[in-house]
Amino acid sequence: MSLKHILPGRLGFGTAPLGNMFRAIPDEDARATVEAAWDAGIRYYDTAPFYGAGLAEQRLGQVLSARPRDSYVLSTKVGRVILDERETDVPDFGEKGGLFEHGNPNKVLHEWTADATERSIEGSLERMGVDRFDIVWVHDIAQDFHGDAWVQKFEEARTGAFRVLSRLREEGVIRAWGLGVNKTEPIEMTLALDEPQPDGFLLAGRYTLLDHAHALQRLLPMAQEQNVDMVVGGPYSSGILAGGTHFEYQQAPPEIIEKVKRLKALTDEHGISIKAAALQFSLAHPAAAAVIPGATRPSRIAEDTAALNETVPAAFWRELRAADLVSPAAPLPDGA
Repeated sequence: MSLKHILPGRLGFGTAPLGNMFRAIPDEDARATVEAAWDAGIRYYDTAPFYGAGLAEQRLGQVLSARPRDSYVLSTKVGRVILDERETDVPDFGEKGGLFEHGNPNKVLHEWTADATERSIEGSLERMGVDRFDIVWVHDIAQDFHGDAWVQKFEEARTGAFRVLSRLREEGVIRAWGLGVNKTEPIEMTLALDEPQPDGFLLAGRYTLLDHAHALQRLLPMAQEQNVDMVVGGPYSSGILAGGTHFEYQQAPPEIIEKVKRLKALTDEHGISIKAAALQFSLAHPAAAAVIPGATRPSRIAEDTAALNETVPAAFWRELRAADLVSPAAPLPDGA
């Protein structure tokens, strides 16, 4: 089923920051942020066991489990099973380093087999206090976490998670499934398979103002040809497009800081927010079904909602193109 027929709006809420990504967030701030998203009318929420070893799911569930289940759309991910035992070693997250070092202390099993997929979903349901998920993403079977071994992880998922999720979709237990990754190649491989196909994909950080050219080369044409929809994760490129200092989950390098300065100068010139430019750019591609920025404060929710609805003049998009700040192949709002 097309994600555009499932998702209730173009703005959703991504919960990675609620897993204490980069820093510890008080429980009351996390809850207030989710409540603010609900009060703003956001009805699509995305989470994952990986976010703080279950912490984001727990925090999201505290709010959503008290709401009528039919009133919102919920997605989580598989590939990590949260164990009851405590982690005693420093987790190896590949390029992502100490991403969730402030999360729950539980040990995490990284596995994409059929059994682990079912265990992962059961654990997520229990942590959240809900009875079902609408969408389930296969999480992080890509180079950034596994290096050269990513193809082995992909094959584990192909014969495990993919088949379990296809069956659950056929049985009506879930409405859709796909991949949730930070790289394009695993999605391209999946779309090329002669097997039950995903309904969509969550692509984090690869369709933003700062990084989109690669996705436009092969992945997005394939997706459009097969009517597979995209949810855009990380539209602010880990925060650098929203006033932060991170890009790709690390401190932003000088060339990215310089590009953001150029973007900011252009948005200032036209009297618009850089958040508006970022969100509206990501949603301008025909494959984009929704964008899911994360937040840790209620005020950020108000900013995101305003940015989505902000009027951006066509002249801004034309000048963005003329300044070579976006790929020539990137669709822009207003057909600029």
